[in-house]
Amino acid sequence: MVLILATHNKNKVNEIKAILGGKFDKIVSADEIGLTAQAEEIGSTFFQNALLKANGLLVQLKNKPEISGKIGDYAVLSDDSGICVDALFGARGVNSNRYFSEGDDKANRTHMLKMLKDNPKRHAHFESSVVLIYPDGKVLSQNGITEGEILQEEKGSGGFGYDCIFYSYDLNKSFGEATPQEKNTVSHRARALNNLLKLL
Repeated sequence: MVLILATHNKNKVNEIKAILGGKFDKIVSADEIGLTAQAEEIGSTFFQNALLKANGLLVQLKNKPEISGKIGDYAVLSDDSGICVDALFGARGVNSNRYFSEGDDKANRTHMLKMLKDNPKRHAHFESSVVLIYPDGKVLSQNGITEGEILQEEKGSGGFGYDCIFYSYDLNKSFGEATPQEKNTVSHRARALNNLLKLL
Protein backbone atom coordinates (compact mmCIF):
# COMPACT_ATOMS: atom_id res chain seq x y z
CA MET A 1 0.00 0.00 0.00
CA VAL A 2 1.12 3.55 -0.77
CA LEU A 3 0.75 6.24 1.87
CA ILE A 4 0.12 9.71 0.45
CA LEU A 5 0.91 12.66 2.70
CA ALA A 6 -1.25 15.77 2.72
CA THR A 7 1.64 18.14 3.30
CA HIS A 8 4.14 20.23 1.34
CA ASN A 9 6.52 20.42 4.31
CA LYS A 10 9.61 18.35 3.48
CA ASN A 11 10.62 18.23 7.14
CA LYS A 12 7.31 16.63 8.07
CA VAL A 13 7.64 14.19 5.17
CA ASN A 14 11.04 13.06 6.43
CA GLU A 15 9.76 12.62 10.00
CA ILE A 16 6.79 10.56 8.84
CA LYS A 17 8.91 8.38 6.56
CA ALA A 18 11.34 7.68 9.39
CA ILE A 19 8.56 6.36 11.64
CA LEU A 20 6.01 4.77 9.28
CA GLY A 21 8.34 3.68 6.49
CA GLY A 22 8.27 0.03 7.52
CA LYS A 23 4.47 -0.20 7.30
CA PHE A 24 3.99 0.91 3.70
CA ASP A 25 5.46 -0.08 0.36
CA LYS A 26 5.98 3.58 -0.44
CA ILE A 27 5.38 6.96 1.19
CA VAL A 28 5.00 10.01 -1.05
CA SER A 29 3.90 13.59 -0.61
CA ALA A 30 1.02 15.10 -2.58
CA ASP A 31 3.61 17.11 -4.54
CA GLU A 32 5.30 13.96 -5.78
CA ILE A 33 2.16 12.73 -7.51
CA GLY A 34 1.10 16.10 -8.89
CA LEU A 35 -1.58 17.04 -6.34
CA THR A 36 -1.92 19.87 -3.84
CA ALA A 37 -2.33 19.43 -0.11
CA GLN A 38 -4.21 22.63 0.44
CA ALA A 39 -7.32 22.86 2.57
CA GLU A 40 -8.86 25.77 4.41
CA GLU A 41 -7.88 25.15 8.03
CA ILE A 42 -11.05 26.39 9.67
CA GLY A 43 -11.19 23.82 12.45
CA SER A 44 -10.89 24.81 16.10
CA THR A 45 -8.77 21.77 17.00
CA PHE A 46 -5.72 20.06 15.56
CA PHE A 47 -7.81 16.96 14.83
CA GLN A 48 -10.43 18.93 12.90
CA ASN A 49 -7.79 20.58 10.72
CA ALA A 50 -5.94 17.31 10.12
CA LEU A 51 -9.22 15.69 9.08
CA LEU A 52 -10.01 18.58 6.72
CA LYS A 53 -6.62 18.26 5.03
CA ALA A 54 -6.81 14.48 4.72
CA ASN A 55 -10.34 14.57 3.33
CA GLY A 56 -9.35 17.28 0.88
CA LEU A 57 -6.57 15.18 -0.58
CA LEU A 58 -8.75 12.07 -0.63
CA VAL A 59 -11.38 13.93 -2.67
CA GLN A 60 -8.70 15.01 -5.16
CA LEU A 61 -7.54 11.41 -5.56
CA LYS A 62 -11.06 10.13 -6.11
CA ASN A 63 -11.68 12.84 -8.70
CA LYS A 64 -8.48 12.00 -10.59
CA PRO A 65 -8.59 8.30 -11.48
CA GLU A 66 -5.73 8.87 -13.91
CA ILE A 67 -3.54 9.43 -10.84
CA SER A 68 -5.11 7.13 -8.24
CA GLY A 69 -5.37 4.33 -10.81
CA LYS A 70 -1.61 4.29 -11.26
CA ILE A 71 -0.98 4.22 -7.53
CA GLY A 72 -3.04 1.15 -6.68
CA ASP A 73 -3.95 0.60 -3.03
CA TYR A 74 -3.42 3.75 -1.01
CA ALA A 75 -4.27 5.64 2.15
CA VAL A 76 -3.98 9.35 2.95
CA LEU A 77 -2.29 10.79 6.01
CA SER A 78 -2.42 14.33 7.36
CA ASP A 79 -1.02 16.02 10.43
CA ASP A 80 -1.91 19.26 12.11
CA SER A 81 0.22 20.49 14.94
CA GLY A 82 1.33 23.56 16.80
CA ILE A 83 2.80 25.07 19.90
CA CYS A 84 0.67 26.06 22.88
CA VAL A 85 2.13 28.59 25.34
CA ASP A 86 0.64 28.91 28.82
CA ALA A 87 1.61 32.57 29.28
CA LEU A 88 -0.22 33.41 26.07
CA PHE A 89 -3.34 31.63 27.35
CA GLY A 90 -2.48 28.56 25.33
CA ALA A 91 -2.27 30.81 22.31
CA ARG A 92 -1.11 29.91 18.89
CA GLY A 93 -2.28 26.32 18.85
CA VAL A 94 -3.98 25.76 15.50
CA ASN A 95 -2.68 29.16 14.36
CA SER A 96 0.99 28.48 15.18
CA ASN A 97 2.11 28.69 11.58
CA ARG A 98 0.37 32.02 11.10
CA TYR A 99 1.33 33.67 14.37
CA PHE A 100 3.15 36.64 12.90
CA SER A 101 3.21 36.14 9.16
CA GLU A 102 2.15 33.44 6.76
CA GLY A 103 4.56 30.60 7.35
CA ASP A 104 7.65 32.71 8.12
CA ASP A 105 9.38 30.61 10.80
CA LYS A 106 11.99 33.20 11.75
CA ALA A 107 9.42 35.99 12.11
CA ASN A 108 7.19 33.74 14.21
CA ARG A 109 10.03 32.87 16.57
CA THR A 110 11.15 36.48 16.90
CA HIS A 111 7.63 37.62 17.68
CA MET A 112 7.15 34.85 20.24
CA LEU A 113 10.34 35.84 22.06
CA LYS A 114 9.26 39.48 22.13
CA MET A 115 5.84 38.57 23.51
CA LEU A 116 7.44 36.56 26.33
CA LYS A 117 10.27 38.97 27.10
CA ASP A 118 10.91 39.14 30.87
CA ASN A 119 8.00 36.78 31.54
CA PRO A 120 9.17 34.03 33.95
CA LYS A 121 6.24 31.77 33.02
CA ARG A 122 7.50 30.04 29.88
CA HIS A 123 5.93 26.58 29.97
CA ALA A 124 4.71 25.35 26.60
CA HIS A 125 3.86 22.16 24.81
CA PHE A 126 3.72 20.99 21.24
CA GLU A 127 0.64 19.05 20.21
CA SER A 128 0.01 17.00 17.09
CA SER A 129 -2.97 15.18 15.64
CA VAL A 130 -2.49 12.70 12.80
CA VAL A 131 -5.35 11.37 10.69
CA LEU A 132 -5.15 8.45 8.29
CA ILE A 133 -8.04 7.80 5.91
CA TYR A 134 -8.61 4.86 3.59
CA PRO A 135 -10.60 5.29 0.35
CA ASP A 136 -13.51 3.36 1.88
CA GLY A 137 -13.85 6.10 4.52
CA LYS A 138 -12.22 4.29 7.46
CA VAL A 139 -10.46 6.82 9.70
CA LEU A 140 -7.64 6.23 12.17
CA SER A 141 -6.40 9.10 14.33
CA GLN A 142 -4.02 9.64 17.21
CA ASN A 143 -2.60 12.56 19.19
CA GLY A 144 0.79 13.30 20.67
CA ILE A 145 2.10 15.92 23.13
CA THR A 146 5.58 16.89 24.25
CA GLU A 147 6.28 19.25 27.16
CA GLY A 148 8.89 21.97 27.51
CA GLU A 149 9.34 25.72 27.72
CA ILE A 150 10.21 28.71 25.57
CA LEU A 151 13.85 29.75 25.78
CA GLN A 152 15.10 33.32 26.11
CA GLU A 153 16.89 33.03 22.76
CA GLU A 154 17.34 30.65 19.87
CA LYS A 155 19.56 27.67 20.47
CA GLY A 156 20.65 25.34 17.70
CA SER A 157 20.00 25.47 13.99
CA GLY A 158 18.29 22.14 13.42
CA GLY A 159 14.63 21.35 13.01
CA PHE A 160 12.09 23.89 11.80
CA GLY A 161 9.27 26.09 13.02
CA TYR A 162 9.67 26.88 16.72
CA ASP A 163 12.21 24.09 17.37
CA CYS A 164 15.20 26.26 18.26
CA ILE A 165 13.30 28.23 20.94
CA PHE A 166 11.59 25.16 22.45
CA TYR A 167 13.49 23.53 25.31
CA SER A 168 12.48 19.88 25.56
CA TYR A 169 12.09 18.48 29.07
CA ASP A 170 12.68 14.99 27.65
CA LEU A 171 15.96 15.83 25.91
CA ASN A 172 17.22 18.59 28.22
CA LYS A 173 18.02 20.75 25.22
CA SER A 174 16.20 22.58 22.47
CA PHE A 175 14.73 20.72 19.53
CA GLY A 176 17.02 22.92 17.43
CA GLU A 177 20.03 21.33 19.15
CA ALA A 178 18.69 17.79 18.79
CA THR A 179 19.46 15.39 15.98
CA PRO A 180 16.50 14.24 13.88
CA GLN A 181 16.83 10.82 15.52
CA GLU A 182 16.66 12.34 19.01
CA LYS A 183 13.70 14.50 18.16
CA ASN A 184 11.87 11.52 16.65
CA THR A 185 11.98 9.74 20.00
CA VAL A 186 10.06 12.42 21.92
CA SER A 187 8.42 14.93 19.59
CA HIS A 188 4.66 15.49 19.52
CA ARG A 189 4.42 14.28 15.93
CA ALA A 190 6.58 11.25 16.63
CA ARG A 191 4.38 10.31 19.58
CA ALA A 192 1.21 10.69 17.53
CA LEU A 193 2.72 8.64 14.69
CA ASN A 194 3.96 5.93 17.04
CA ASN A 195 0.51 5.74 18.60
CA LEU A 196 -0.88 5.38 15.08
CA LEU A 197 1.71 2.72 14.31
CA LYS A 198 0.21 0.55 17.04
CA LEU A 199 -3.14 0.64 15.22
CA LEU A 200 -1.78 -0.33 11.81
